[in-house]
Amino acid sequence: MRHARRRVVRRVTRLAAVGGLLLGGAMVTRAVASEPPDPTIGVPYSAQPATSMGTALVSRLGTSRTAGSWVDSAGRPVVAVTDEKAADEVERAGARAKMVRHSMSDLKSATATLRSAPRVPGTAWALDYKSNEVVVRGDSTVSASDWSRLTEVAEGIGGFVRMERTEGTFTTRINGAEPILSTAGRCSAGFNVTDGKTDFILTAGHCGPDGSVWFADDRGREQVGTSLRGSFPGDDYSLVKYDSGRAGEGADVVAVGGGKGVRITGVADPEVGQKIFRSGSTSGLREGEVTALNATVNYPEGTVTGLIETNVCAEPGDSGGPMFADGVALGLTSGGSGDCAAGGTTFFQPVTKALTELGVKLIVAKQAGGGTGASPAPSASQGAASPGSSAPVTGEDVSGLLTRLTDPRNVGPGLLVIAGSLVALVATRWIRAEQDRKAYRQYYSATWG
Repeated sequence: MRHARRRVVRRVTRLAAVGGLLLGGAMVTRAVASEPPDPTIGVPYSAQPATSMGTALVSRLGTSRTAGSWVDSAGRPVVAVTDEKAADEVERAGARAKMVRHSMSDLKSATATLRSAPRVPGTAWALDYKSNEVVVRGDSTVSASDWSRLTEVAEGIGGFVRMERTEGTFTTRINGAEPILSTAGRCSAGFNVTDGKTDFILTAGHCGPDGSVWFADDRGREQVGTSLRGSFPGDDYSLVKYDSGRAGEGADVVAVGGGKGVRITGVADPEVGQKIFRSGSTSGLREGEVTALNATVNYPEGTVTGLIETNVCAEPGDSGGPMFADGVALGLTSGGSGDCAAGGTTFFQPVTKALTELGVKLIVAKQAGGGTGASPAPSASQGAASPGSSAPVTGEDVSGLLTRLTDPRNVGPGLLVIAGSLVALVATRWIRAEQDRKAYRQYYSATWG
């Protein structure tokens, strides 16, 4: 009877230990599969955010005493000023002042004169704050006679209008990071936005007219949504209303290729000299710098004003894709010239103006405390991405996995259960071995006696 009870106790102990191992393993697996508490998204694609000091100083001093601002290579704001008193105020504020001849009022008057001249497709102009000039560019499609007439207009304005010919053509860049397709063409989803009740994709306005139905596949089986309203030409933005009303998981992520992504935490206007990144399906992730603001481009389809000019490259297939820096949304790819082999110029629709005109807000990442900021990466596959997010983030950094494994909040309880179960198994095995050895000695001592 005593031996039977011992066998029952050993069996129960072993079963409990095995159960503990299974339970502990499940707890650790769940902890490893869960989202990391401290995401590493966006670190490789961060840039020093532009300071708002220069913009604030320009606003305070006025357009007759300043001519724009930019960020130098050291990240210090520089303000173009037209008088010594304004320069002193800039220096006292902690920025660097640069004396220039022409004020912002002069530069804007020049662009107004250019806009009033007969429109020439294939031309563009922007305010170059650093050189204190208005730069007018003409692509390869502009005829010699048209360029000559435009040059005469520029000469009538004054010597601060610089004329440049550029290779390639100024075209809108259809397609993009996460493709959406319709009868209007193939375009890119940029950022996800919401009006508080319904979610939308914010993309380029030239992608398609109102009423365009968009799909996630080229066979028209996975319907995404319908273009609700937008502006092009004039501006270059539009909304695509999700059929489901919700953007879904990954709504605050911008894909940058290779299964990686950047969390979008806010929205802002860029500054000249600021380092930026752009993501698109044709040329992938590219980086560059903001070279001018308030640019005007005369596309074949019409004129678009108020654009951001950059030296980042883009190609057909990148249109509508997001431009960002340090997790902050800045623009939507509109068009440009050149390619990523030889370089070129790319223009972006400012996100801030699009949000204001459309009456929507950007969907951004939220911290645990409820504020905006970085949040864990979604675990969905790329096929389940919200089109407006471009794609969710998949895979994980090894260091992140190790961090979770060593975090007692995540896997500590599971590891303790596993350790206890292993101790129980070893103990029952040792006890049984000792009992077997004792029985062996008793049996053979009796036999040999």
